[in-house]
Amino acid sequence: MPARVRNFVIWVVFIFLVYAAVTNPDRAADTVRSIWDFIYGVFNGFARFFERLAS
Repeated sequence: MPARVRNFVIWVVFIFLVYAAVTNPDRAADTVRSIWDFIYGVFNGFARFFERLAS
């Protein structure tokens, strides 16, 4: 992807995220919390897997 297009897409996504957070902060917070819980669950699962693999 050309640099100008990539830069444009990044700015559009950033502006959309700011708009979404400003217009509906409760839903934005719930979305961020859900994403964080998913990431935490993935890393926790990997940690348990390697812990059980090592023992």
